[in-house]
Amino acid sequence: MITRKTLITLGLSLLLVGTLCAGVLKWHGFRANSTPSALETVAARSIRDFAIPEKERRLTNPDADDWTAIQQGREDFLARCASCHGSDARGRTPIGTNVYPRVPDLHSESTQNLSDGEIHYIIENGIQLTGMPAMPSAHREFAAESWKLVAYIRSLRSPDRNEKAAEAKALASAHYTGSQACQKCHADIYEHWKKTPMANVVRDPREHPDAIIPDLSTNNVSKFTKEQVALVYGSIWKQRYFTKIGDDYYPLPAQWDIHNKKWIKYHVADTGADWWTAFYPSDNMQRPTGPTCDGCHSVNYDIHTKQVTEWNVGCERCHGPGSEHVAHPSRNNILNPAQMDDVAMSDTCIQCHSQGQPLTKQIEGKAYDWPVGYHVGLHLKDYWKLEDSTLGQTSFTHFADGTAHKNRMQGNDFVQSVMYEHGVTCSSCHDVHGTENYAQLRKPVDKLCLDCHGPTSPNGPHTATLTEHTHHKDGSPGSQCVACHMPKIETQGVPGTFVRSHTFKFISPTMTDKYKIPNPCTSCHTDKSTDWANQELLSWKTTSPWRVAQ
Repeated sequence: MITRKTLITLGLSLLLVGTLCAGVLKWHGFRANSTPSALETVAARSIRDFAIPEKERRLTNPDADDWTAIQQGREDFLARCASCHGSDARGRTPIGTNVYPRVPDLHSESTQNLSDGEIHYIIENGIQLTGMPAMPSAHREFAAESWKLVAYIRSLRSPDRNEKAAEAKALASAHYTGSQACQKCHADIYEHWKKTPMANVVRDPREHPDAIIPDLSTNNVSKFTKEQVALVYGSIWKQRYFTKIGDDYYPLPAQWDIHNKKWIKYHVADTGADWWTAFYPSDNMQRPTGPTCDGCHSVNYDIHTKQVTEWNVGCERCHGPGSEHVAHPSRNNILNPAQMDDVAMSDTCIQCHSQGQPLTKQIEGKAYDWPVGYHVGLHLKDYWKLEDSTLGQTSFTHFADGTAHKNRMQGNDFVQSVMYEHGVTCSSCHDVHGTENYAQLRKPVDKLCLDCHGPTSPNGPHTATLTEHTHHKDGSPGSQCVACHMPKIETQGVPGTFVRSHTFKFISPTMTDKYKIPNPCTSCHTDKSTDWANQELLSWKTTSPWRVAQ
């Protein structure tokens, strides 16, 4: 029988424990921005997992590994989930880092170790006492869409330590096979890719009789014949022609301006232009394209044999050598930029979409205008440095504010942006496998930005409507986000042809006056002055006058 003394002792002990807990709570506070302890995290997850019914836990995903479903799930994720989980699904958002418990990193083992059924149950039903809401599922209308979300979340899984070791071992012995080897298992992706500019930058006119766009007989700049053309480069802005001498290709001295439909001279100036010209004679026939072009326009260019696995930007340019994967398909013997961190993922594109120099400038006595030795999975910074700029000075590559103005500099721009700083990657907007949209955008340009930005988004713009922010009618060219934040000011190498800036900065008319940087206002309203544009901007009550004056 419990004695009175024992009861008193027990009561006092409980009172003491309660007092201590109250004291700790009072001292610690009840704040959403507190960092959950490891004990709290384990306890919360254990309770959550225990509460999921066994029949739900065992459900399998009908859309598992379906490429189309994964793409659709990604779009739904950006529309429904990214405001908390982030566009990269790592939870590093203003909401994600300030709720209690924290929004989880969906790449992490704690999420990826859940079964498909468990993830599906959480998506559809939410989690009590957390910020995770239940998705609308009245009459099970959302059930099919939530499985696509599961497929997308599952695609985010990062390889664990053992998988990374297996990946490294497989890649060490793998060799390049060419994109056609990927077609059997990835037919849908392959067919999309085959239609992209990436797959058609370089063409052999003997294999593709339609490759040469203009009538060569109209060339009055520097005559050459079809028989002299070994390779054709480009089909969108300009077209250049390369002849073969021995094992090397050389640029012929005339190019076709596609937009203006005329022949113009092709010769990189000896001074005041690309850095590599100092290491080569002026004559085009002494400037081989291997060091200056071919490393980016091919897969596995060998600087010693001067051979390639294939021309154009093929599958293995971004996924590494694929022989082991072709022989034994597994996620552990192929590289996938989508499962890399944001820096490595973007470096996959920046390796060629940037102006820079190898760290040693010359490699075996030659100046290479691409990162020799780098391939996906390595650190680009160990092979390549981006061209520098000096604020206030306009150079061959940069405007005075650091924005690029030469072609192929999207990477130089992007790494300066707030987007890059927050983990947005090139593939957040572009799908190199191919889409129906311009520049392989994942959505039409007037819709893409609104996945992460809009009146209801914490990312802004902070106005009630988009019209209040843009001051242009919905559907008009000026209402598009890219009109002001990605103006076409970067040359494509032929007169009057420009591509969009990728810093996402708004360049004010004042910057035009100070530094001669084109601004989006008078670039569009060509009949207006910078004074007019400044006055218009100052009349916009939703725009900071201090930013306009910069």
